[in-house]
Amino acid sequence: MTETRPVKRQARGRQRIADILDAALALFAEHGYERTSTNAIAARAGISPGSLYQFFPNKDAIAEALATRVVEQMRAAHAAAFDLAQVTELTLDQLIDKIVDPLISFNVANPGAKVLLANTDMPADLRAATRPLHEAVVSRVAAILQARIPTLTAAEQSLTAMVAVRIVAAMMPPIVAAKGAERQALTGELKKALHGYIAPIDRSR
Repeated sequence: MTETRPVKRQARGRQRIADILDAALALFAEHGYERTSTNAIAARAGISPGSLYQFFPNKDAIAEALATRVVEQMRAAHAAAFDLAQVTELTLDQLIDKIVDPLISFNVANPGAKVLLANTDMPADLRAATRPLHEAVVSRVAAILQARIPTLTAAEQSLTAMVAVRIVAAMMPPIVAAKGAERQALTGELKKALHGYIAPIDRSR
């Protein structure tokens, strides 16, 4: 019996962390980062504030843990969509679909993620918590550009990827908030913007 107790405690601890992160992501979607308190997160997770602080010292730490989880989930979403070997075989519009559609699907399923991706209301000194998320997305797009347009320098790849990700980040909140035909229309406009930005570079390959 004594050997199983630490395992059970560890399992409960992992579940408690998952509950806290799920609660935080939902509240970020509903109220934004700035207006969400640790007390509200604890209440949504069904625990006391003291229990929350056993796992996370503050809201910044929760945001950082969420960013790490979101990075892993977004990588999985893109990995399931396509691999880098395919990018040279696709038209630019097909490529944009392959990049954008998993991002939108993920953010619709996890609406609080848009706060982390877009930094919609996070103070400047807290944005470092979500930097790994931005870096992971930019790195993924840069790798796609490298595979598709090998003539680009590393600096050009990074700059183009960063701008493309900023375009997506700016459009993600209204896309997630919209429904039905409006969401489709906004998604189409996002893809047009990306096509207009990338097409002159893509034609050079």
